[in-house]
Amino acid sequence: MALIAPSMLSADFLNLSSEIEMVNQSEADWFHLDVMDGRFVPNISYGLPVVAAMNKEAKKTLDVHLMIEEPGKYAEDFKKAGAEYLSVHIEACPHLHRNIQQIKSLDMKAGVAVNPHTNVNQLFDVVKDIDLVCLMSVNPGFGGQKFIQNTLEKVKQLVAERERQGASFLIEIDGGVTLDNASEIIAAGADVLVAGSTVFKAENPTETIAALKTK
Repeated sequence: MALIAPSMLSADFLNLSSEIEMVNQSEADWFHLDVMDGRFVPNISYGLPVVAAMNKEAKKTLDVHLMIEEPGKYAEDFKKAGAEYLSVHIEACPHLHRNIQQIKSLDMKAGVAVNPHTNVNQLFDVVKDIDLVCLMSVNPGFGGQKFIQNTLEKVKQLVAERERQGASFLIEIDGGVTLDNASEIIAAGADVLVAGSTVFKAENPTETIAALKTK
């Protein structure tokens, strides 16, 4: 059974407190928080004050995904804001090992996010050091996009490499997850499903989260 991490990017920000409470009361496991800077991705979302505010009400793990340039400058601030998992993009980190060690030294779980065009074999030298691989299954920056099918092959590659090296990182899928494709994604080997529009645009988000948990 996969962990479910509703993406708060798709939440109603005029009613954020009630959206957080819905996730708290649901079968969801994590809150997925997408931080965008308008530089690494062509969109701006929210930053440290909003993450810190969500943390005051969230009763589940905060899984923070930094879609930003120079993430190392802000790692300590996101720890203070409540991040438990902190993912940085491999494409934004020329010294990735240093970034991973920084995150772990701050007593957070270290994640590495990978864009659709990036080959996962670039992670193979650090898989024993990381706790999470966040595979982007859409082009990062906007919600509501269609799942890129080739992501399933990348999941299988990571599962094989994890076994080969005796590593223990989780594989997270971020983008285009629906009730229709969740089973196929989990069957490929994914451990965590990020779901934004599928949850927050549903008639009954709580039931949708429960349905994802049964896949």
